[in-house]
Amino acid sequence: MPYDHRKPLAKRPAKPLALALPLTLALPLALTGCGGSAAPAGPAAPGQSRTADAKGATAPSASGTTPSAHATGPSTSAGATTPAPLPLAGRTVVIDPGHNPGNFRHSSEINKKVNIGTTRKECDTTGTSTNGGYTEAAFTLDVSHRLRDLLEKQGAEVVLVHDADRPFGPCIDERARIGNAAKADAVVSVHADGSAGGNRGFHVILPARVNGGSADTATIVGPSRTLGEKLVTHFARATGSRPANYIGSGTGLDVRDDLGGLNLSTVPKVFLECGNMRDPKDAALLTDAAWRQKAAHGIADGIGAFLQG
Repeated sequence: MPYDHRKPLAKRPAKPLALALPLTLALPLALTGCGGSAAPAGPAAPGQSRTADAKGATAPSASGTTPSAHATGPSTSAGATTPAPLPLAGRTVVIDPGHNPGNFRHSSEINKKVNIGTTRKECDTTGTSTNGGYTEAAFTLDVSHRLRDLLEKQGAEVVLVHDADRPFGPCIDERARIGNAAKADAVVSVHADGSAGGNRGFHVILPARVNGGSADTATIVGPSRTLGEKLVTHFARATGSRPANYIGSGTGLDVRDDLGGLNLSTVPKVFLECGNMRDPKDAALLTDAAWRQKAAHGIADGIGAFLQG
């Protein structure tokens, strides 16, 4: 839950055939130069992939004949076809795993207040947990790792705001700066809520129109809403979960002006509350690895739909 609440061999000159060689013998010898077997290939030259050699090699067809070296179809100099570009190639996505597993041990540091544009709030919080002790910070990291892998397979450059590689934080203002510095095409902050039992479902938090102090969300409100709407659609489809029954009036969308991670962002950004950790039924989903993989797929699909228009 938000506090704020990535050389062909040179041909040898042919030797003249001996004058005494009968014509009937000379003809077969000459023909072996056209259709006979080539000498075994040597090792790959430095910088040349043996895989590329294998792709470029010709093999006998089903009829037993050997295809021409100039087979039909576009090819590179190595004879391999040019792969199609990946759908998210050239795009940068920042994933912000909510909280940090180490925050529990650094209460004094995370309680220091930072500027969120319109006011000052605590650097970060510990996050919530299930009644069984599965922490939000562990959940957000797990889903973020799964999401990163899916996005990278589609060609995106992925930046993790943190990877439990620091003692605590980052603070909420720094989280926003990381996304801004990356010039991200989209930023998703992964969370899980800590509401009362009986409150179920997921929701996406969108930035409100804020203009005060160092915060100005005018340019990101529109694209962030589009990103949020795509996430609602694809997250529900992938996980089977429904939008929250306690916030957002069934739309799965909530707008807030008190979150530093949104207020200070200059790129499209949303928070995703994947479910309510304090509800036993939601908790059973959030603690299930197979469901978390579905959640990651839903987020990746939503981001992809947003970036591909």
